[in-house]
Amino acid sequence: MTDRFSSKHIETWRQEGAVVVPEFFKNEEIREIVTDFEKVFPGRKAEVEALNKKNKGEVGNKLPLQLSGKKMGKTTMEQFKNFENIPFDCSSALNLIAVHPSLIEFARSALRTDDVRLYQAQAWAKFTGEADFDQAFHCDFGNHTLTVPSKDECLNSITFIIYFTDVSEAHGPTHYVNRSDSKSFDGMKRFLKHREDLEHQKELRKFERSAAGPAGTLLAYGIDVFHRGTNLTKPLGYRYAVTSCFKKAGNDAIGYTAWPWHFNKPWHKIFEHATPEQLLCFGVPLPGDPFWNKDTLSLAQLRYPEWNMSDYLKPNESN
Repeated sequence: MTDRFSSKHIETWRQEGAVVVPEFFKNEEIREIVTDFEKVFPGRKAEVEALNKKNKGEVGNKLPLQLSGKKMGKTTMEQFKNFENIPFDCSSALNLIAVHPSLIEFARSALRTDDVRLYQAQAWAKFTGEADFDQAFHCDFGNHTLTVPSKDECLNSITFIIYFTDVSEAHGPTHYVNRSDSKSFDGMKRFLKHREDLEHQKELRKFERSAAGPAGTLLAYGIDVFHRGTNLTKPLGYRYAVTSCFKKAGNDAIGYTAWPWHFNKPWHKIFEHATPEQLLCFGVPLPGDPFWNKDTLSLAQLRYPEWNMSDYLKPNESN
């Protein structure tokens, strides 16, 4: 364990599927990330008045994750206006935060494996009045796997949401329901049988907990955990957050982002600053792997001219 999380945090995640860790990131790290957010999402302005587009009695706007095959509605799409995949044309602070060594260690411990892969990472900026950010309760497995979540941690995955601004109840914190609470009324089976069930939503709301906290707070949860985004109601309020999802290497049942599909993004920003262990999370073989030989080393150096490949060259000098 590191000084950022404890064995108790890991055990809570394994049992309940969710845990909040305050002050996971420190002030200096937070300041650098905020600077990058302002570069990536320039000129965004929050409003004084919050939007409310829900019908009477609704908990939140429905998501396509209800597994009904329906397309996103306009209201839902507005929530993701400032939801962007890494990497960005900014410093390494934001580009590498999703693979921070302590996040990798947390994922390894939670998933009971020494080898993990990052399969999703975004920066997400929300501003009061830009959308109605209230969501219905949902589980993320709908767009993370074509099957269903496993109870075996090694076959599941872990999602991190990290706040880089102070998040009160007026700043749209994520709300979640512990596994033990949702199991008390067969939450998962009921969800799969009746995906538009308003009574089910109301039942979940009785047990919801808030992940509100100061900048640097981390929420870790599984793809089988009911959760929802909440609306920003603070006048001129905003929320900067990063999502980071890990799975055990080789777990092909779970996925989201095919990193090479985003080849036109500034990947040199990551390669020039990441450690071999961080690059491994994106699927780049470690130094000494049979993949690396004279040909692959020379071609990789041509693709990323400023990448310091000294760690990769040493074990392959005789190839």
